[in-house]
Amino acid sequence: MKNTWNKAAWALLASPLVLGACSKNDKGSLQGAVPAASFTTAINSSQYPVTVTFTDNSTDGFINQWEFGDGTTGTGKTVTHTYTQAGTYQVRLVESGRGGTGSTPQTAVVIPSLCGNAGFSALTNCQSNAAGTRVFTYSNDAGAVKRLDASNNVISSSAANSLTSCQADDQFTFSGTSASYTYEANGGTYTGGACGASQSGNGSYTYKPGGGAAGLGQIILSKAGTFIGEPVAVNNLTYDIIEASSTVLRLRGTLADGTKTEVTLVPFDAVTRVKQLLTGGTQKTWMLDNVSAAPILVGTESKPDQYYAGNTAGGQLPACQADDEFTFSAANVYTYDAKAETFVAGSPGSCQAPRSGSTPFTLTAADGAGLAQFVLSTPGTFIGVTDAPDLTYRILSISDKAMLLRAGTGKNGGTVFTIKLVAK
Repeated sequence: MKNTWNKAAWALLASPLVLGACSKNDKGSLQGAVPAASFTTAINSSQYPVTVTFTDNSTDGFINQWEFGDGTTGTGKTVTHTYTQAGTYQVRLVESGRGGTGSTPQTAVVIPSLCGNAGFSALTNCQSNAAGTRVFTYSNDAGAVKRLDASNNVISSSAANSLTSCQADDQFTFSGTSASYTYEANGGTYTGGACGASQSGNGSYTYKPGGGAAGLGQIILSKAGTFIGEPVAVNNLTYDIIEASSTVLRLRGTLADGTKTEVTLVPFDAVTRVKQLLTGGTQKTWMLDNVSAAPILVGTESKPDQYYAGNTAGGQLPACQADDEFTFSAANVYTYDAKAETFVAGSPGSCQAPRSGSTPFTLTAADGAGLAQFVLSTPGTFIGVTDAPDLTYRILSISDKAMLLRAGTGKNGGTVFTIKLVAK
């Protein structure tokens, strides 16, 4: 059989070894059989990501190219390819030899979904058979962080709402579409009994169903120095899943001395993080920012300083207002301590009898601009300014040191107060 090759293929084959093994006519044609392309597959679905080993069983060929069906290609007689998503992939092998080029038809390779597995489903927020991404943070319940001995007896356990803000706001993200893992410290990592420098980082992970002490699977991190929960060196970077559902993920890892770290995580949402920063996990006190310029603005949503643009920095608030304390608890109770007097707004404003008191509050997602909002339950209660528009306060920004509030909904051009606070 005789076939005419293009210039690229001729250049590849024009070596002394190949030319000595075949004949060529004056037109550049090569003699030989057209390769008969074929391959076999072996799917390893005992872990995620799923790996597939492809073996080239072609005859009369010696140059191969694989098309894996996910937009990538490869070469090699036996190759292993990793698929991070379930589905059906159309794979093709193109085989070249002395007699030309042959290829297989597109062959379906089915990568099974792990979404039916409780551990994987909880980890990646599977919807139907499609894995997604889930972000976790620490639980506020007792036992969010535990140390166990080799027999799983509890050595130490955190109390409810006891984690420091630099630990409680940690985020741990698992992607089921890319097998990636990210740790975000949000400013600082709690290690050695104190808040330290951020150890934020990312890498990848492998999930092994059926493994671990509870049979719910194991998470194996790929990058040295990465961790889930406590920043400690877990043997083989491997965490057993002890409990997994749509509301909780509990992991356990063994340390070099045989003791174990156990962390309980819950799905993260913005309101949860805001509450942690607002309350410090238990309770936290805030005061008006009497150092920065314009601690209080009055205006509308589109122009927050339309009616009052604030004063310059440096102790401009009346003393009876500057010493006010506003405390928020994890039990959703707000307390106002006026100290000796309350500054009552008016024309002119004046220091009057203290209006100290407490009220429940409800924290939800913001209805409008903001990270979240809370609504005070008791009429007449307020934060910062006695004549704030209503009992609704949106948190525009918050950290462990500063918070920017907006009192009022601002709807239909209504008045809003923008208030700067700092942590006491």
